This record gives sequence, structure tokens and C-alpha cells, in this order.
Amino acid sequence: MGQITFQFEEKNRPSIAVEIFEGESILEVALDNEIQLNHNCGGVCGCSTCHVYVEQGEEMLPDMSDREEEYVDRARNPKYNSRLACQCKLSGDGNLVVTIPDQSGIIGH
Repeated sequence: MGQITFQFEEKNRPSIAVEIFEGESILEVALDNEIQLNHNCGGVCGCSTCHVYVEQGEEMLPDMSDREEEYVDRARNPKYNSRLACQCKLSGDGNLVVTIPDQSGIIGH
């Protein structure tokens, strides 16, 4: 078990910290806590709409697959710490900090 802190690019939106358990993905935790994070492909690594920035705790996540890397490259404004939330499943205990890009320009759910 660990904790994940969601930060947001949107101005004046406070961070939210919630529990995350081993085997859960960042996307699952966001949706379970009513945090908007688009996921047009349904969380199967078929798009880049669940793109996030992992600010802390990357060592508790699996390595990026070639397929994930391909879709991260298609994301809006990818950075060195970009990941797809659907592919980031917690392994072990610890704290994660992720930033969710502004979702207002993304069409989908």
C-alpha cells in the first residue's frame, strides 16, 4: 500500500492525495476517486489520453514497454517523465506524485 498525490496543471486546482494498493494502476485510482483522467481506449494502451507526468516514485512502477513509449510519443507535450496512467501499476509500497495535464482540450472520456 502507498499513497498517490495527484497534482494538476489547471490553475487553482488543489492536489489530492489518496491510497494506492499494489497492482492498481494510476488510471484505476484516479477513476475510483472521481478524478478526471481521460482514457479513450478504455485503459488498454491503445491511445495517449491518460498521459501523466510521474514526478516522484517512478521506481515503484514497471519499465515502459515499447508500445507505451510509442503512444507517449503521440501525447500532447510529452516530457522525460511522461507515462500512460493505464500502464503504471504500483509494485511495492511507497509514495507516488503525478501531475495530470489539463484535460479540457482532450475530447473523450
